[in-house]
Amino acid sequence: MDLKKKLFELLYERSFLYREEGFKLASGKVSPYYLDCKKTTLSSKALPLIGKLLWEEAQRFMPQAVGGLTLGADPLVAALCFEAGLRGLPLEGFIVRKEAKGHGTGRYLEGNISPGMRAVILEDVITTGGSSLKAVRHARDAGLEVKAVLALVDRDEGGREAIEAEGLELVSLFHIKEFLACLNCKSLDLI
Repeated sequence: MDLKKKLFELLYERSFLYREEGFKLASGKVSPYYLDCKKTTLSSKALPLIGKLLWEEAQRFMPQAVGGLTLGADPLVAALCFEAGLRGLPLEGFIVRKEAKGHGTGRYLEGNISPGMRAVILEDVITTGGSSLKAVRHARDAGLEVKAVLALVDRDEGGREAIEAEGLELVSLFHIKEFLACLNCKSLDLI
């Protein structure tokens, strides 16, 4: 079985939720489906797959650093840095805080990064792109040269357009329509 299909199955079985009354999203919208990706991204089964699949996409941007808004991006950053390490390649990870640190350095970004580094922003789920763009702004404020946003899942609700409006490419491993197509499947073997 290929790696992408394995990761999709894990995401579908562990993280994809559907209920008619809906779920409130970070954007404030209510949706009948929700992806609780941390149930997958914090798993030993998924992390190696995530690292390999994100590396396949990230390497064309030649990043020196990868990071994203905590908490959704944290396991993705670790997986991608681990994969680069297995390949003997230098790659720094960074975490973007939701609020600046209230003591010490007062920074938004944590990690061994420096101005001028090429960076890619990571995201578990893209809806409007707001979280990713917040991470992009803070990374740029820290002097990083952001090249792209990589996501596990794009909900196809305007995030791509918002990210592209900032001059960045959005690459997602999956789209929500793939998950919705499986709602009536008897088996994931049909996909």
